[in-house]
Amino acid sequence: MKILHTSDWHIGKRLMDRERLPEQREALEELVRICEDEQADVVLVAGDVFDTFMPSAEAEEVFFHAVKRLAGARRAVVLISGNHDDGVRLAASAPISAEEGVYLFGGSKRALPVGGTRGVRAAGAGENYLLLENEAGERLYVNALPYPNEARLKEEKTEETYAEKVARWISCGAEARGEGVPYVLLTHLFAAGGAASESERDIQLGGARIVPIDCFPADAFTALGHLHKRQRLRDNVYYSGSLLQYSFDEANIPKSVAILKTEGDKVVFEKEVPLTSGRKLVRLEAAGVEQALALLRRYENAFVELTLHLNAPLTAQETLSLREANEGLVSLIVRTQTAVDAPEIVRSALSSEELFVEYYKSVYGEPPSDELKEAFLELLGEGA
Repeated sequence: MKILHTSDWHIGKRLMDRERLPEQREALEELVRICEDEQADVVLVAGDVFDTFMPSAEAEEVFFHAVKRLAGARRAVVLISGNHDDGVRLAASAPISAEEGVYLFGGSKRALPVGGTRGVRAAGAGENYLLLENEAGERLYVNALPYPNEARLKEEKTEETYAEKVARWISCGAEARGEGVPYVLLTHLFAAGGAASESERDIQLGGARIVPIDCFPADAFTALGHLHKRQRLRDNVYYSGSLLQYSFDEANIPKSVAILKTEGDKVVFEKEVPLTSGRKLVRLEAAGVEQALALLRRYENAFVELTLHLNAPLTAQETLSLREANEGLVSLIVRTQTAVDAPEIVRSALSSEELFVEYYKSVYGEPPSDELKEAFLELLGEGA
């Protein structure tokens, strides 16, 4: 069997005030094309389908259209909830969606329907596993563990560590596996050694929710979601990464999906397929407005974070010029140079005007203009 592994779609996620739903729709359509090009039998989605527990109707429409297209006429799509998803809400349509080849795991205790006439169908199912079979009789066992915590799994707190609980939950999901059946663990969590990015909000919790890599079964391929940077932690432990670049520290990190395949009783990594959809994120740095304008014009189709080094504040006209140079400028960080080794000043002996001048010089490295001084004094009622 051929398997496509993806995760962290975050449908509905914005970049500051910028809508990204059209990009997400485009990237999901690209996944469909990759499935067809690679002749994938199964699509594994490792959680964080949506960006919030209560996605908009538009985000849900994008999701349902995408999974139906991914399943097509014969493929199986297996999807788990992540920490951003409401697992119960996500899996509410599971009994119906299974008929279309879309198998949703979000914390329900009910087993999914089995059988059917699709090319790849469920030959067996439980609350935490799925046994898939294709027309040739080839099988794949999926141990499906949605983002795990006590509340989602309806357990009381015990003396077990989080790692011990995760190991137990994984073991429970493997109990129905038959001998010699290729095995995937599909889950959404933070594995030790993984590298996080700025777009993952408070996922480490001081280390309490980090899982040692030896919790993952040696005889399974572990397909992970949660971290947005694609990374292989072991030959058989892999984060596919997010669908799009969602934070500026991912600016130089390409996005992709993983193609896996069954070989005998194993699931092995075959390759990464790049994703080209969506606007790229770039971090730019410039010394002065003219240099910044030239850089911005070079990245017209990107979202930009610009750090601008100046020795005086931006004027309103300069700010407008920067915005007009690239409508994708979403973050403007201005850093001003300060005076170094300024002589000690007895402030009590200075007038209001002199205090203002010294303060301005300490921040911007040069005195204020006469117009700015006059405006300041007028505010104080000390103008001419």
